[in-house]
Amino acid sequence: MSRPDNDPAAEADGLLRAARQWLAQDPDPETRAELSELIDRADLAALADRFGRKLEFGTAGLRGELGAGPNRMNRVTVMRAAAGLAGVLGPGRHVVIGYDARHKSDVFARDTAAILTGAGLHASLLPSPLPTPVLAFAVPHLGADAGVMVTASHNPPRDNGYKVYWGDGSQIVPPIDREISAAIDAVGRVDELPLHGPGTLTELGEDIVDDYIDAIARLPLGDARDLRVAYTPLHGVGGATLTDAFLRAGFDSPMAVEEQRNPDPDFPTVAFPNPEEPGAMDLAAALAARVGADLVLANDPDADRCAVGVPLADGSVRMLTGDETGGLLAEHVIAHTSGDRMVATTIVSSTLLGKIAHAHGVRHGETLTGFKWIIKAGPGLVFGYEEAIGYSVGADPAASPPDDADHAGGRPPAGDADGPGRPFPTGGGDRLPVRDKDGIGAALTIAAIAAAAKRDGRTLLDLLDEQARSYGLHATSQLSVRVDDLSLIGDAMARLRAAPPITLGGRTVERADDLSRGDGGLPPTDGLRYTLSDAARVVVRPSGTEPKLKCYLEVVVPVTGDVSAARTRAAADLDAITADLKATLAL
Repeated sequence: MSRPDNDPAAEADGLLRAARQWLAQDPDPETRAELSELIDRADLAALADRFGRKLEFGTAGLRGELGAGPNRMNRVTVMRAAAGLAGVLGPGRHVVIGYDARHKSDVFARDTAAILTGAGLHASLLPSPLPTPVLAFAVPHLGADAGVMVTASHNPPRDNGYKVYWGDGSQIVPPIDREISAAIDAVGRVDELPLHGPGTLTELGEDIVDDYIDAIARLPLGDARDLRVAYTPLHGVGGATLTDAFLRAGFDSPMAVEEQRNPDPDFPTVAFPNPEEPGAMDLAAALAARVGADLVLANDPDADRCAVGVPLADGSVRMLTGDETGGLLAEHVIAHTSGDRMVATTIVSSTLLGKIAHAHGVRHGETLTGFKWIIKAGPGLVFGYEEAIGYSVGADPAASPPDDADHAGGRPPAGDADGPGRPFPTGGGDRLPVRDKDGIGAALTIAAIAAAAKRDGRTLLDLLDEQARSYGLHATSQLSVRVDDLSLIGDAMARLRAAPPITLGGRTVERADDLSRGDGGLPPTDGLRYTLSDAARVVVRPSGTEPKLKCYLEVVVPVTGDVSAARTRAAADLDAITADLKATLAL
């Protein structure tokens, strides 16, 4: 007699059977030992957590905790992902592979190369743990068809991830992600996949890093160089590359936080390796006070994001928001470029960028969240940013480095140079040397802005005040609500759709856009946007990577005299909107 589907004994048998099948193909002694112990103990709860669901491949690739099973990052999961990518690309294609310094990143990168070459593709492996923007640069620079970056960015130490780039050097977008996901699902046992040939593996040299540094050193950096910088890579891979870039551009070497200078996958000095998290910048602030720094900079562990701070007289550091840094970078880039240009940001970032663009007569684009969309905002894109401290800085085409497909590191033989279904050409007058977030290029550029301000007896804070006087003070903040039960987020969104708020923080809700219906001229996405009186705005959306409901708030306060008074008023307005929003969400 067959057992019903909800029979506990049948569920236990299914979990144990799945675990044994996984164990039989797992090449990693560590995860084999982990899984063997769980099977021997018949630890059904732990097995259900690992085998009851799987990591889903999407536009952000894969990301999750290290461990055994399909709901963890491990060698089997990575090999399956590589085989799926190989299936979509086809033999003869060329893939560049990079990796950070997290646990097992180098192993996952080598496994990827083995699977790709076994499937008849050509793989180029970056020479060492390097920043994500180096990989994003290398893909089009080498004329490759795709790229893989093994990183979990600023996630906790036990996580790792797997990001896929297309031939134009930007992260994949639909439908490519769905094609790769379907191909992954069709992969059989990984111990039966061919490895190491007939495709070729090229181990790239340090000259690919030199080419990246040359490219970003040609950004519009002006001629001011007198600046003392305190810097932390937060135990990540950005330190050496950023230092070399600063020296190449003519700056003094930044003074790095010694305890956080070298890569360490355990991130021992921070609770969470994200420069936006409380406490993460404490050591950098202390260093800035000791050495009298003019500027504080930080990269997240894979160096695709950049945090900026201004030391104050009392020894503290005023950290800039992503929107504040984005506004300063935008105005600088526009002032130092020419011709038909576009700047772009996302629907959750400040509306300030649109006003800056209008004032300077350049086009402005607004996209869904994520750099994969920003990069595709339109032709002539010279600057893009997102509020989560991610920036891509461009230059005039004449300042761009040559697109040298015959890089000394070697370009293996490949198929059609345009790649399979590639949505954009490689190279060819692009305004952006890196078509993704680039925390090192952004750091160089903001340092140039700060150095020019210092020469004039000012700081970045003075420049922010100038922008507030010119465009009004655009103050932003964020409310994030973490939940244990994801259904609570869906319920909250449903309540907001059924009964939109009438007022928030004493301001009238003048318009409600349901972004899931494509309101606002954007592709449908799960989100709500409220336009309030006096130019305030709230966007509510579920996080795409965490069990959070995220709310992005903005108020605009006219500045007629003292900017500090406008900042005080803006902070009170944001607090009032936040309080009403918390009550409305009921989470």
